[in-house]
Amino acid sequence: VQLQASGGGLVQAGGSLRLSCAASGSVDSINAVRWYRQAPGNQRELVATITHEGRKIYGDSVKGRFAISGDNAKNTVYLQVNSLKPEDTAVYYCNVRGYQGDTLHDYWGQGTQVTVSS
Repeated sequence: VQLQASGGGLVQAGGSLRLSCAASGSVDSINAVRWYRQAPGNQRELVATITHEGRKIYGDSVKGRFAISGDNAKNTVYLQVNSLKPEDTAVYYCNVRGYQGDTLHDYWGQGTQVTVSS
């Protein structure tokens, strides 16, 4: 599975972006798709999860502002990021966790930069 993340950019505080994670290839079954972010000097932070049942889980710092969704026909997962704050500045990565046979794999996209100016 290859993941291509896009949609990042420079935006003013209060603005919005829609990040996309397009997948090519296939796995036998998907456990979940996640968005993480990492700011310079910080550990990677889990931002949002969508499980194969469609359950959505958000990190405390983004609840009510970010929304994860998926389009199965396009093999794409989105992260709508609203009411952006300077502290949201980071590289955002998408991750797919899925099974190939009996083996659980983690696949990562290359990241997309989100920069929020005050």
